[in-house]
Amino acid sequence: MTPTAGPAQGNHRATYREVLAEPRFRLLFSTRTVAITADALRITTFTVLVFSATGSPLLSAVAFGTGFVPQLFGSLLLGSLADRLPPRALITGGYALTCAAALLLALVRMPIAASLGVVALVSLATPVFHGASSRLVAQSLEGDAYVLGRSLNNIAGSGAQLFGLALGGAVVAALGPRRALAVSAVLYFGCALAVRVGLPRLQPGESGGTPGGAGGGSGAVRASLHGAGLLLHGRTVRRLMLAQWLPPAFVAGAEGLIVAYAGERGFAPGRYAVLMGCLPVGMLVGDLLVGRLLRPRARERLVVPLIALAGLPLIGFAAEPGVGVSSCLLLLSGLGYAYGLGLQRPFLDALPQDGQGQAFGLLGSGSMTLQGVGPVCLGAVAAGTGTGGAMALAGGAVALTAGWILTWHPSTSPNHSTGPENNTEQHAYSPPAQ
Repeated sequence: MTPTAGPAQGNHRATYREVLAEPRFRLLFSTRTVAITADALRITTFTVLVFSATGSPLLSAVAFGTGFVPQLFGSLLLGSLADRLPPRALITGGYALTCAAALLLALVRMPIAASLGVVALVSLATPVFHGASSRLVAQSLEGDAYVLGRSLNNIAGSGAQLFGLALGGAVVAALGPRRALAVSAVLYFGCALAVRVGLPRLQPGESGGTPGGAGGGSGAVRASLHGAGLLLHGRTVRRLMLAQWLPPAFVAGAEGLIVAYAGERGFAPGRYAVLMGCLPVGMLVGDLLVGRLLRPRARERLVVPLIALAGLPLIGFAAEPGVGVSSCLLLLSGLGYAYGLGLQRPFLDALPQDGQGQAFGLLGSGSMTLQGVGPVCLGAVAAGTGTGGAMALAGGAVALTAGWILTWHPSTSPNHSTGPENNTEQHAYSPPAQ
């Protein structure tokens, strides 16, 4: 069954202790945290490797983006496999594949084009095993525990990413980029081994879906394209995906200009690092406060105000403030990221039971892609308006997105309910004709 908050638990506030008491979630949570550390280490190290070999800033940027952009295509073409194959095999295989790719890059001196191809192929498969993992979490945690599970993943993910970046710099300095890639391979191998040993062997039907998943016995690519089309065609799912895609994309665009802004304003060396750290710190604090202190309905009512909080402080960069004010603005913007917790239950309730894995994969890959596109678009704008103006424009776009969400977000209705009984699109997801 889809874990939804029934009448008895509709406003029950779970605790992080309850969430971590679930063995299956605890395993997936811990391995994913280690894997995010390895991701940050692998991607940054690979970027350093490409730059040191070519001296090209363009190729080093391509090397960084190759780890993210292909995920959207993988979700569209292969996403249905997250619902059609056993989750343990998918998750273990995903970590093993990433381990093999990191080891290959570490040990074999390939042409740059071939190295980029290896990273791109791994990125294509990433939404499949991430979707399977997210689906399994959704089936393991019910009601508010699921929302707090997502909160814990957000908190640990931000911390692991920061740690991975720091670790990458230290390991590359001490061992060189190729040995640093080997370190990331060891971390991936540990994740694969832990999932293989600790996760029960479940078939898709045992983890809450139907054997074969969406699309039945049809081809994976055909079923994936059909399933993605149906997910995006459903108004509720499409709106909730856009609500989770657009604000982070705009804020990421502003974040990508922080170094340039610090340079334009003549800040002391190293101040840009302080500014860049303010957003993730705000995100961590916001998730903790909103996830731990507020009840489910309060989180859902605060979705629009929190989105506005993510955007409005950025408008202040139009005045080109100094380091102290800029840090406060970025910290406040990061706090607003907690809005996503208020969308988790409505999004899960809107999903078809046999398409959850693909939906989670599409949600993650679309977000990653847009967060890669955002800095490019805002960088082009900054060339004409200056970085402060471009960052303010990003904040205004987030505020406009909040206004759009206000027109349809369920919490604005006096008869609001998060349960599936109010979801008219629950059964709109059907397999393609044979």
